[in-house]
Amino acid sequence: MARADLLLALVRTSVQGDDQGFQRAAEALIADEKAKRHGVLAEQLSNALLAQPRRREITASAPARPNYDGLVHEILPERALSELVLPDHVTASVKQLIEEHHRRDLLRSYAVEPRHRVLLVGPPGGGKTTLAEALATELGTVLLSVRYEGIIGSFLGETAGRMDSLFELVRATPCVLFFDEFDAVAKERGDVHETGEIKRVVSSLLQQIDRLPSHVVVVAATNHPELLDRAVWRRMQLRLELPKPTREMRITWIERWARRKQLDFGLASRTLADRLRGLSLAEIEQFALDVERRQILDGPTSNPRTITQMVLQQLAFSVSGIESD
Repeated sequence: MARADLLLALVRTSVQGDDQGFQRAAEALIADEKAKRHGVLAEQLSNALLAQPRRREITASAPARPNYDGLVHEILPERALSELVLPDHVTASVKQLIEEHHRRDLLRSYAVEPRHRVLLVGPPGGGKTTLAEALATELGTVLLSVRYEGIIGSFLGETAGRMDSLFELVRATPCVLFFDEFDAVAKERGDVHETGEIKRVVSSLLQQIDRLPSHVVVVAATNHPELLDRAVWRRMQLRLELPKPTREMRITWIERWARRKQLDFGLASRTLADRLRGLSLAEIEQFALDVERRQILDGPTSNPRTITQMVLQQLAFSVSGIESD
């Protein structure tokens, strides 16, 4: 069943002769039906909207559609939540969020929307990007990763304009919109060292996030939460911390990877977890991939233990900052 608020917006904008408002309401309705996996109905609505004479007039008289190329990087997610090793409370919170979106019709029957604004905080390599991808997988949507080189401009007003274009692009598309290093565009506005232009960008960004429909799940990640504007914390409905992995998390990750890849490290998982102490999960994954590559190249007669020891030795020379739990 279509959302009552969208149907009401369609009727109201049509009666008022608000062509642009009618178009936005219709696009939101189409996106809502896509999110419900009503593909046939969504396609019929799209065709009907394009066939309307008034829609053709709007298209003819409206300015050319902005070029959105370079604003986002589209990723077809492959990671599942079950593959990730996360603190228990993080896994539970993410599962609750996923349930809200899978049962959004029930929530909407009570005029309640699922949460769709998430802030991930933690050190580099802690799994923030991977979690965003897994969330997109579980929601059955595409992952759109914001490209700052396409957003941030050198001229006055350019960044805010591109930011507006970005949100106009995604608002009709069910997706996970991922902002890595969110502090790059959401810095504290009270910082006396920041320019007025940056403050305007932050204000525009927060307003745009507020206006997004719930089928656009915003995931913002940062390694420096102290740099974020205080208003960011108020807007994020789910705030999760991803710390460096504990010993038990490292053991679990190694065992899951070995099962999934059918890879023999030649060392007990607990021993290997101790040797990888202080590393992030991203660094541990790179280590595991290095072992796998070497075993493939050395062939079926290779010695897993010897290869693992060799890669560990190479890792000791290339990685600094290894610390105890």
